[in-house]
Amino acid sequence: MTVHQEEPWAEVGVIGGSGLYALLDEVAEVRVDTPYGPPSDALFVGEVAGRRVAFVPRHGRGHGLPPHRIDYRANLWALRSLGVRQVLAPCAVGGLRPEYGPGTLLVPDQFVDRTSGRVQTFYDGLPLPDGSVPEVVHVSMADPYCPAGRRAALEAARGAAWDPVDGGTLVVIEGPRFSTRAESRWFTANGWSVVGMTGHPEAVLARELGLCYTSVALVTDHDAGVEAGEGVTQAEVLKVFAGSVDRLRTVLFKAIGMLPADRACVCSHALNGLTTGLPGD
Repeated sequence: MTVHQEEPWAEVGVIGGSGLYALLDEVAEVRVDTPYGPPSDALFVGEVAGRRVAFVPRHGRGHGLPPHRIDYRANLWALRSLGVRQVLAPCAVGGLRPEYGPGTLLVPDQFVDRTSGRVQTFYDGLPLPDGSVPEVVHVSMADPYCPAGRRAALEAARGAAWDPVDGGTLVVIEGPRFSTRAESRWFTANGWSVVGMTGHPEAVLARELGLCYTSVALVTDHDAGVEAGEGVTQAEVLKVFAGSVDRLRTVLFKAIGMLPADRACVCSHALNGLTTGLPGD
């Protein structure tokens, strides 16, 4: 991988670890300033399937940011500032059903927020460093994920001989701890499918910027309440994810090539008729 310092643009964003772009031949490393502070790391821009793609290491290159300390606003703003309008967001999750074991790929169509204390909106009415003041705006989140992005991810997985789960609910917890057995059983009793720590507020912030956002959830373990044993461990999660990163990268790269060049989805119209007050709007 060759790294260049320049000011490129991108049309697709991928929020995930460095293993997703490590094999690209040419990558431009870009430092981006945002009104919300720096993103998790530099953005890495390269070409995939004929598209210009910007990668954001969600936790930083050294995985030094736990889920609750990630500046999700800065990450999404940085992508948008480079021209990104469609985002793919792989994440590691725990399965809440016996049939969703390690290695399952699930493309959710809903999420439930069980986080606390995370800044989850651009539209808080508070002044930004440049003196501008965002409006207080309420954006619809009835269907939080991009339908076109979901179709692309599902088709890409099937094309890579990885039969995905089409739909399901991702419950997002604060972390960095894993769930108790009681919490895990409660999530399952509610009919939710998988549990993770990073899917919110990413999806909300993307919608608030009029971006398409698609979550691609890789099950790394059964959550604590699903089966007997000592529960989830960090080592187990990292081992399964590392063993699946090549396969996941293949699916994501195929999906990038399948994303529509012209957007006509609900995400692209999310801000129609609204005055946001955000800089550059």
